[in-house]
Amino acid sequence: MSAGRHERWHEIVRRLREHLEGSHEPSVSTVAADSQDPFRTLISTVISLRTKDEVTTEASARLFSRAATPRDLAAVSAEEIARLIYPAGFYNTKARSIREIAHTISHQFGGSVPNTREALLALPGVGRKTANLVLGLGFGIPAICVDTHVHRIPNRLGLVETNTPEQTEQALEESLPHEYWIEINGLLVRFGQQVCTPVSPWCGRCPVSHLCSRVGVERSR
Repeated sequence: MSAGRHERWHEIVRRLREHLEGSHEPSVSTVAADSQDPFRTLISTVISLRTKDEVTTEASARLFSRAATPRDLAAVSAEEIARLIYPAGFYNTKARSIREIAHTISHQFGGSVPNTREALLALPGVGRKTANLVLGLGFGIPAICVDTHVHRIPNRLGLVETNTPEQTEQALEESLPHEYWIEINGLLVRFGQQVCTPVSPWCGRCPVSHLCSRVGVERSR
């Protein structure tokens, strides 16, 4: 990693922290901070996929008020779980995955969420993005969770040049200072929702516009 890119990341993170101070954290980050429970972090992350933050927060609260441990949740029917997490996106599919995850953790991992990427990826419905978020927020193990914002924004900034989230994860592992691996998802999600939007980003109020290459930006505000 070049010294120039290293310093650029330091300044970007510093400026984003200042700009976003006081703004709402993503729902999964809030669950993780409030509960300090990898299981709740995992299940909330599954609920959050293709679902708005406010829906994830409310759905997670309803579900955990009914069953908060792997053993208890494994005893709830998929139909009831679906009702509890509705209107989360793909709620029926997620409900089946959530029940299977709870059952697997109860019976194969002694009721504790595994803390390796390989074991997390073996759980039903858990992909790399979810696994990395759980490692970081649930266990404090540095891992870069690449969602649509974390893929788009570093490419727009000109810090990586990638075509897929998997490529972005690898590129960020090579260029992003290790100390930001866990934090970067929450920062870029909020920044992507509020300022660096997919279409017509708010470049006029962007705290890092002077560091941005504006790759692919055809129209801005």
